Amino acid sequence: MRLDHLANFSKGLAMQKLFYAAFAYMILGVGSGLFYREFTKANDFPEGQFTQLGLVHTHLLTLGFIVLLIVLVIEKVFVISKSHLFEWFFWVYNAGVLATSAMLAWHGSLTVMGEESTSAIAGIAGLGHIALTAGMVLLFLALRSRIVAPKDAPSVTAVPAE
Repeated sequence: MRLDHLANFSKGLAMQKLFYAAFAYMILGVGSGLFYREFTKANDFPEGQFTQLGLVHTHLLTLGFIVLLIVLVIEKVFVISKSHLFEWFFWVYNAGVLATSAMLAWHGSLTVMGEESTSAIAGIAGLGHIALTAGMVLLFLALRSRIVAPKDAPSVTAVPAE
């Protein structure tokens, strides 16, 4: 396999990974909105009263679906997957989104059921937010490495003519 084919193959994998992750977050985001509506109705939760359960929908759609679609476009333009930080970004960021959203859902569900939350939920949510922040920093570092890459530096896709 020539090097240019290898580079295109790995670029395609990164784009597919971003596409399918964004799609999964879209499904989770829409599903969490449906869950919020039905769960609050089933538990006779007063309409308009605040619960963190209502935030799960927007967090999954914004931080998961929309952000990863934007990163997909960034990948298409800058091929940030060539940065060694890309994989770290992808996994750390997604762990942060999932941990944060899961804790919002757990805390919100307890509120709807009239139960008290624990400090463990807040602690894990805090770790999720830390992972989100670390993931965003990794994204910017990966993007920076691709933007400031020397124009005359040899690329993986550059293959000598046969």
